[in-house]
Amino acid sequence: MADEQQFIENGIRRSQINEFSAEELPRAGYGGMDLAQTPMGTQIVLKAEKPGMVIGKGGKNIREITQTLEDEFGLEEPQVDVQEVEEPDLNAQIVADRLANALERGWYFRKAGHTTLERIMEAGALGAEIVLSGKVTGARGRVEKFSDGYIKHNGEPAEEIVDRGKGVAVMQLGTIGVNVKIIPPGSDLPDDFHIYEDADTEDLGPDPDEGGVEELIEAPEDGELEELSDTSEDGSEDAATTGEEAVEEVFEEDVETPGDEDTPEDVDVEELEADLDDPDVEEEEVDEVMDELEEDDA
Repeated sequence: MADEQQFIENGIRRSQINEFSAEELPRAGYGGMDLAQTPMGTQIVLKAEKPGMVIGKGGKNIREITQTLEDEFGLEEPQVDVQEVEEPDLNAQIVADRLANALERGWYFRKAGHTTLERIMEAGALGAEIVLSGKVTGARGRVEKFSDGYIKHNGEPAEEIVDRGKGVAVMQLGTIGVNVKIIPPGSDLPDDFHIYEDADTEDLGPDPDEGGVEELIEAPEDGELEELSDTSEDGSEDAATTGEEAVEEVFEEDVETPGDEDTPEDVDVEELEADLDDPDVEEEEVDEVMDELEEDDA
């Protein structure tokens, strides 16, 4: 089996086990599960508000759950442990189930939403969000949102820090979906910052021996500029000045002055006219001579 297919199979199996546990343990205050593969088999940790109801009398319920996981879901040697939820108001799954039960008992959705949100924040949560979607009051479905504090919606913090829970309230007009997001207290968020009052800032300032910023940006005097342009750090002539002098010397050697060129006075006009009178001169040579004369006149 390909790795991608194996990931899909594991995700589907995890969702099925989570749904099975929620259906089997509604009165125990089911708060989610953790599934991990170990050399001894598959370890499943069930979180519940009332762990005694999950275990049952003499461990009867926990043995039945273990046998069902092995037979129906094909888990090899499942090891089921039960963990008690210390603060139910900070567990998103427990809060979602409670809110769904309150709606089924006839609580008005706004009162139920605000009351649940207040209990979450009083428990110490950094932020919480409750979303109700469905036919909350009439025949037309809509979405109602209740939020308080700070909540992350995307990115790695939203996947790793935010606790999520889902519940369903079955009403006469239809079902209402309940989605709960909670950021537990003490979470380390990437954009956190702290303000310290009456903090000692002497050690945080610049070193007085090194000088301040004004000394670094202070403009040099006129004498210092002349020294920088004439000499380098080791006392030799500045490379830029030396280069300019070399360029001037080459320029003077290569450039020809107008006196070096032939002027019209150096051209023997009588010789050119004699060549024109010569009948042996071809037409092409005549044209060349005429062009030279025109250039000289110009």
